[in-house]
Amino acid sequence: MSYVLHYAPDNASLIVRLALEELGVPYVTRLVDRAARAQESAEYRRVNPAGLIPALETPDGTLFETAAILLWLADRHGRLAPASEDAGRGDVLKWLVFVSNTVHTGLRMTFYPEKYVGPDPQAQAALLATLRGVDGTGMTLPRALALLDGVIGGRDPDAPPDALAIYVAVLLRWCALYPHGDTGWFRLAAYPALNALAERVETRPSAQKAALAEGLGPTPLSNPRPAQPPEGSAL
Repeated sequence: MSYVLHYAPDNASLIVRLALEELGVPYVTRLVDRAARAQESAEYRRVNPAGLIPALETPDGTLFETAAILLWLADRHGRLAPASEDAGRGDVLKWLVFVSNTVHTGLRMTFYPEKYVGPDPQAQAALLATLRGVDGTGMTLPRALALLDGVIGGRDPDAPPDALAIYVAVLLRWCALYPHGDTGWFRLAAYPALNALAERVETRPSAQKAALAEGLGPTPLSNPRPAQPPEGSAL
């Protein structure tokens, strides 16, 4: 049985698509049309009650939440993360959850500040300033990326990308692109290990196939351009 990936171009489903391609397992895609707000429909909420993308239909039921899907795939296929009895398991788990809870969530707040602080422009600006490190306090996005730069820099650069590397590489794309016209806080070159990771991952056949399927261009992670998908909408 093939997996069914409910996706929208250049959404969090891209992370799962990359994992599926890296694993080489069969899957089919089912577009969630964001332009029509299909993710909010009753039909889609029967797949993912949170109304978020992605969802993955598997023989064991439907999964959602990106990190959960990555871990399930890793355990099912014996790749992308150390096995539960391996000494390195905890190290991957803690950083994978950090990426999900801190970096991914923080980026989403910058994409949709109105969902978190309402329509007041001043409140939205304050939220963005805090997340992007303008006030220099807390676990800002630049500080989180600096931590990850150290983590990735300490790993074997010749190893195939695991769940953590795939997740981080896609988030780097979004740092550089979204929201359109408001990404001046981010320079990939400031994080040498993350820069090298983006360049490594995007040259793999898995990433090239995913980029073609979603219209992401030739350097989708290290020097990204807005998606031009053959179907659906990234926004």
